[in-house]
Amino acid sequence: MGAAIGLRDDFDAAGLRRLARTTKSANQGRRLLALAEIYDGRSRSDAARIGGVTLQIVRDWVVRFNARGPDGLFDGKAPGKPSLLNEAQRQALAEIVESGPIPAIHGVVRWRLIDLARWLHDEFGVSLTETTVGRELKKLGYVKLTARPRRQYRCGRSRSDSV
Repeated sequence: MGAAIGLRDDFDAAGLRRLARTTKSANQGRRLLALAEIYDGRSRSDAARIGGVTLQIVRDWVVRFNARGPDGLFDGKAPGKPSLLNEAQRQALAEIVESGPIPAIHGVVRWRLIDLARWLHDEFGVSLTETTVGRELKKLGYVKLTARPRRQYRCGRSRSDSV
């Protein structure tokens, strides 16, 4: 079994407890308190019990704390799935939306999400769902607008005359 990874020298147990009291993140506070136990000379098993985690997770906290200090103990955001469109494809999508469809070439008089998905597949070989195309357009700053029919009033009454 290997030796335990040591903690940074520029912090101590009292300092970590003070940071744990002032933080707004409950998870960071719990991690700081667990690491404070290690600074006090207690075992990593005790730190894991205080943190409510396994020894491996305490080791991960120590590595993150040593690398980035107390900020390394914040919950990180997962990177998520990478975009299916690269920057050139995104730019081409923006240009085709701006220029509008040419009925003789594209076979449509206005762009729908399914038409744009089909265009992306034909042009770049990228298969996207309508939802994904809508998300990409939203990232590009476009909003989905729909035309609504105007309400027809009978007997020459205007909207303000109705009760």
